[in-house]
Amino acid sequence: MLNSLLFPPQTNEVQFDEKWSFSGKKEKNCNPEDPGDEDCGDIWDHIAFDPENRLVICVIPGKRTAKNTRKLVKEFKRRTGGKTMRLITTDMYKPYIEAILAEYGIIIRPTSTGKRGRPRKPQRVPKPGLTYAMVKKHLKRGKIAKVETEIIFGTQKDVDAALKKSKASKRINTAFIERQNGTDRNRNSRKARKTLCFSKRREEHDAMTYFTLYSYNFCWPVRTLKLKDNWGERSSPRTPAMSAGLTDHVWTVKEWVNFPVVQCT
Repeated sequence: MLNSLLFPPQTNEVQFDEKWSFSGKKEKNCNPEDPGDEDCGDIWDHIAFDPENRLVICVIPGKRTAKNTRKLVKEFKRRTGGKTMRLITTDMYKPYIEAILAEYGIIIRPTSTGKRGRPRKPQRVPKPGLTYAMVKKHLKRGKIAKVETEIIFGTQKDVDAALKKSKASKRINTAFIERQNGTDRNRNSRKARKTLCFSKRREEHDAMTYFTLYSYNFCWPVRTLKLKDNWGERSSPRTPAMSAGLTDHVWTVKEWVNFPVVQCT
């Protein structure tokens, strides 16, 4: 059974990303003056993913905006108990820098110099231990030609220490969340890039987004999470929720759907 005493999940590393899809019609076919097109067009899944446990921590569906990016980082921090991650990785989407600093930064108030003039304003700076790196992909003719990384917060020494402790990452990357994006597109036909199964209504689109991504955590055993037996062979199927310490067994979809959202104490 689910043990609420084990929350938050045993998450030490996170990868943020956005996955494109659409509802109703493609963005280029939407009319900004037509109220009926308000919920049509591009929809992005802003996702926070634990690469070590393959756990989808949270998802914010909506337009690809700085506001939704901030919502994602804020909700991720809440669901992980405010813990500072060992390593944060994103693509080159710039709003992540401000969002991460807003949630994981501290305010430094300059001391008064006693001199005349306007006092210096307080500044928000990264808190000690905050390590954040960005992956920059350069495209050429629609294909990835070059991949670069940049350390935004922290030092190379901090990144090396985080990677040494990581059970998943050997270098700065967003490969794990990108792989999960592919898995979700396979599980949710509405998210396929070229399909006639796209969502016709935004409410249905969001509902299926939450259903497939969160049921994956409890009901989908991941091959690479299997425990090894005494002979070194992988056995004992495990889901991301089991790996993150949230539960002790693989849930059925029926069990997951019927689990009460609000727990009585």
